[in-house]
Amino acid sequence: MSLSAVTPVSPAELEARLRLHRLPELGPARFRKLLEAFGSASSAISAPASAWRALGLPLACAEARRSNEVRDGASHALAWIERPGQYLLMWDQPEYPALLAEISDAPPLLFVAGDPGILEKPQLAMVGSRRASRPGMDTAGAFSRSLASAGFVITSGLALGIDAAAHQAALDVGGRTIGVLGTGLEKFYPQRNRRLADDMIASGSAVLSEFPLDAGPSASNFPRRNRIISGLSLGVLVVEASVASGSLITARLAAEQGREVYAIPGSIHHPGAKGCHQLIRDGAMLVETIEHILEALRGWQRLPLSTEMPAVTHPLLVLLHAAPHTSEALAASSGWALPKVLAALTELEMDGRAVCESGRWFARVS
Repeated sequence: MSLSAVTPVSPAELEARLRLHRLPELGPARFRKLLEAFGSASSAISAPASAWRALGLPLACAEARRSNEVRDGASHALAWIERPGQYLLMWDQPEYPALLAEISDAPPLLFVAGDPGILEKPQLAMVGSRRASRPGMDTAGAFSRSLASAGFVITSGLALGIDAAAHQAALDVGGRTIGVLGTGLEKFYPQRNRRLADDMIASGSAVLSEFPLDAGPSASNFPRRNRIISGLSLGVLVVEASVASGSLITARLAAEQGREVYAIPGSIHHPGAKGCHQLIRDGAMLVETIEHILEALRGWQRLPLSTEMPAVTHPLLVLLHAAPHTSEALAASSGWALPKVLAALTELEMDGRAVCESGRWFARVS
């Protein structure tokens, strides 16, 4: 079910959605169920508790929606998104990242600090151990620099270890990077990476979270955020991970979402290599150089017309010369799968033939 092509939300509807978003035990599936049942968040908020119970929703949900804590939290969020460089993306609005919208439990709301436009650009996720070895950190940095230089946005979880190394390396070469938090944006965790997050926001990258702004670190939040890291990305590269690492959750989610999974092997004596070796046994692509990733994506995206025909006859450029499009609209118009569209747009952008501005793609006229 798609909630796309709806009219922009009114201030009252926006406030109602922010109230729903704060309710206990109300995840993406129940949020979606309420909007489908009542037609809007405003109607859901004002419906009788019996109507909520008839939908199988917990009593705590229905009772909390009119509490002062929920109202105040929604008001605070409304004030937050009024400030420069702070945004709220909603799953039925065109600004919402199209690839993330395809996953079954896409977050209904995303708080974003920085440039939300880069969420629409082709991304590769890099994840790994929080207690990474020095060689693992160096490997993460080297791959991130190369991938960022090749035009990919580097997406990770802003955790200690491999995540931080990947984010920092992308910034070091002037690339873009996205950090997905397991807390609210006003309860940043871990604090040791706060400056890194600020640098990302200041340099045109982005930090985002599906959780209410004041949500603190909770153990259950971090596996949930992993589906966003993989959902935003064309593929996930696991650099170093034990068999109990949360990075393996991200890789499993990536595979379930139809994304590519890559893993870097290591010594059979190093515990941090065992998770990567397990992924490779399970079908992940063994990666030793960035070329292995670029070849895999290039082979996957090979365009039937792009090598033999003049530049303007590229199927996506034909559409873009007619009018600017979002990547989602290009997928609908061309009949191509969205990952294939995003991969093709990466090549067109690297060739200087297309450019993305404010979430929409334009053909560059030479």
